[in-house]
Amino acid sequence: MTDPDPLRVEYTTVRELIDFLTYAVESISLSFDRWEEEHVRGPGLYFVIVTGVHSGSYADSLGENKWPTETCQIVSEDIDKFVKAARTVGFTRDGAVIISTDGTIQEQMVRIKSQSDLEGNTTLEYADWMGTKHLSAIEVSVRSEVLAAITLSEEDGRVSVFQDGSCEDYKRDELGGVWRPSE
Repeated sequence: MTDPDPLRVEYTTVRELIDFLTYAVESISLSFDRWEEEHVRGPGLYFVIVTGVHSGSYADSLGENKWPTETCQIVSEDIDKFVKAARTVGFTRDGAVIISTDGTIQEQMVRIKSQSDLEGNTTLEYADWMGTKHLSAIEVSVRSEVLAAITLSEEDGRVSVFQDGSCEDYKRDELGGVWRPSE
């Protein structure tokens, strides 16, 4: 086990923020019941939690793709409003949603630039199920200013949490963790 980077900022709320986003995304996945239908695309989401404000060095604006801040500007302020906004974004917009560690959601959605040379000697393991969004999320997760990336796959409802170049991945039938009722 290596010592954590002393320059990397960690807030006590980051784990709670990751959990909140993960459970909200799982809820959206579980509420969509057409995943198995041919030619049907479900909601897709991509959240990136950053220290400070995102940098133009690794993200480009996606023009008209914006998070509806009039519905929800802070992740944990109102779960119903957050899920409503996330569901709308998941079906109608593309790109990453940038969230600061205090839970503030940036209105402008972005495209994360491909990272040609990873920080340090980081070797990433890519899974065969990963699409463009997931490849972007695992790569951005090794950046020093990124604490986590959370995705919802529009292909099959899979929820993934990326941190430091690793991935916790949950297929739709595995969602819910400890709060999922026993069958």
